[in-house]
Amino acid sequence: MSDIIIFGGHGKVALLATRILSDRGHHVTSVIRKAEQADEVRAHGGDPEVADIQEQTISGFEDLVRGQDAVVWSAGAGGGSVDRTWAIDRDAAVLSVQAAARAGVERYVMVSWSGSQLDHGVPQDDDFFAYAQSKMTADAVVRDSGLEWTIVAPSTLTDDEPTGQVDWAGEGTNVSRGDVAHVVADVLETGGTAGSTYRFNAGSTPIAEFLRADQA
Repeated sequence: MSDIIIFGGHGKVALLATRILSDRGHHVTSVIRKAEQADEVRAHGGDPEVADIQEQTISGFEDLVRGQDAVVWSAGAGGGSVDRTWAIDRDAAVLSVQAAARAGVERYVMVSWSGSQLDHGVPQDDDFFAYAQSKMTADAVVRDSGLEWTIVAPSTLTDDEPTGQVDWAGEGTNVSRGDVAHVVADVLETGGTAGSTYRFNAGSTPIAEFLRADQA
């Protein structure tokens, strides 16, 4: 059993991952922005913690993660304003990485995006640029953090039924949130996934086999 904290705990991927992890015997603390989201978190097996991550300082994040065995960042602005995207997908994500390092929480899983690379190709005048740039920046920080990090980087998310199978990015265009949640849960339990970035879509490779490949 591990103590795991998930930021963005009311998101669909986070709720599904909370259910999987809690069913496997882990204790999950789900950080949510609104108290009215607490019952749904509890229904998925999580222990809700209300905190507005957009307003957190590094010390605030440190207080939240201290004593945990692992941090999962699954928070995002969700298509909100550009300013909110910068504030959550970049700035808050980076602060959470710094806080984990300061608090001595070595295991960190970043839920990112398959295109989060230095040359992501999104034009600066495109509304999507803030998201692409934020994800690229946060991923670069976690790779340089000295933590036992893993980046889970799916393509476009769907609400399709999970299949338990994925494939490398470039061989498809989307993946179910349920399968992303399984990847998140499985990397926390699978040795050798630290230091790897997994970019993926829906596919035909069983998740366990997919995670055995070196995708650093």
